[in-house]
Amino acid sequence: MSKDWLSQPIFIQSFAPTSLIYVSNLTDSPKIFLIDDVNVPNSGFMSKSCSEITSDAYFDYIKQYVVGIRPWKDTVVPPIENHLTTATDLVAKQHAHDLLVHPYTYRNEFMFLLLNFHHDPYGEYDFWINMIGTDGLFSDFTGSLHNFEDRTSHSSKNKKSEV
Repeated sequence: MSKDWLSQPIFIQSFAPTSLIYVSNLTDSPKIFLIDDVNVPNSGFMSKSCSEITSDAYFDYIKQYVVGIRPWKDTVVPPIENHLTTATDLVAKQHAHDLLVHPYTYRNEFMFLLLNFHHDPYGEYDFWINMIGTDGLFSDFTGSLHNFEDRTSHSSKNKKSEV
């Protein structure tokens, strides 16, 4: 997390850890391990379950090659009938292994906003950053996320948004 690292303009991300391990020998750019919905077969893990790739042992292994994990947001707080349920321990586990957490994908369309937030993307951003404790968010709507950051810079000062 040096100044040089923080100033790098890109993250290299992949669902396949083998590609992240391979490029770790080719570049110093920060690498992010993507985790898909637990119900979707992961192309990088044909033989591994979600519980295996989110285990403490696997996080200890993969942190040699990546600076963070980008889980699909529904693996962190699963929704039921368009409402939030109880958060999993995924963020706490990742932080315990010194990995950044940037869930994806945040969208502004009503069909993607849970009813808990009354179709307000700012409410969703606030929940994820200040209640769940993520280090950043990956959004398809940069304008609304940057507006949120501007409005709340005192509480999300060190957070990073991504597009």
